[in-house]
Amino acid sequence: MIKTVHVSHVGRVRPVNEDSVFVSTLEHGYTLGVVADGMGGHLAGDTASRLAVDTVAADLSSLEQDMSMDGVRAALGDAILHANAVIYQEASADERLHNMGTTIVAVLLRGSEGYIGHIGDSRAYKVVPGQVIRLTDDHTLVNELFKSGQITEDQLETHPRKNVLSRALGTDVDVTVELTPVTLGEGEVLLLCSDGLSNRVSRELIGQISGSLELPLEERADRLLQLALLAGGEDNITVAMFEHQEEVVGQRIKGWDS
Repeated sequence: MIKTVHVSHVGRVRPVNEDSVFVSTLEHGYTLGVVADGMGGHLAGDTASRLAVDTVAADLSSLEQDMSMDGVRAALGDAILHANAVIYQEASADERLHNMGTTIVAVLLRGSEGYIGHIGDSRAYKVVPGQVIRLTDDHTLVNELFKSGQITEDQLETHPRKNVLSRALGTDVDVTVELTPVTLGEGEVLLLCSDGLSNRVSRELIGQISGSLELPLEERADRLLQLALLAGGEDNITVAMFEHQEEVVGQRIKGWDS
């Protein structure tokens, strides 16, 4: 089975939480998780992220049983593109929401395998024993500069335009969704997060804490949140975690509530 948990916090500086998150176990063995980090200021940013999460959750709330992996991929991609259209239309109809947009990183699992869909710089990590694997590539100006050889890897973290997105959800009529397959083995963890976590907590620490299987998943998520707050908490922080937990009939698994 897939154990899930999610936490979100406004942080120590910003007055409004412009992140939105949705995690649910759906019918027929599907699991859905969505993290969105809105932009455009108060009202616009939180509206964009909420519309993204609500649209994807509604579109995927009822799925056919035993869909193929191609079907899972298509369903997730279509839901994210629908969210793009919804946000763009809302922004076009209301001056207060002009230029609003959001990042999105989402996972749709059928059992223990499925797809990650993402746009922007919210991230997905897979944590396996002794290793943390980043599954998403940031859609940012500085990442494009790095990939073209114009800046070094060290400059990625300190560049003055670090937070400028090269691709976002809802800002343009057309957008391309990155779709990546993912499989979770027993004891492996998938983590989705906004940049309020990934900008403040190192990849190594994210992997170390997420992979601490002796701790309940809820405690691991809270520790990550607290680390981001201790590192400054300048941004909103959102974490969603998914662990492939072995099912043991008639027994409690050490470290977990039944």
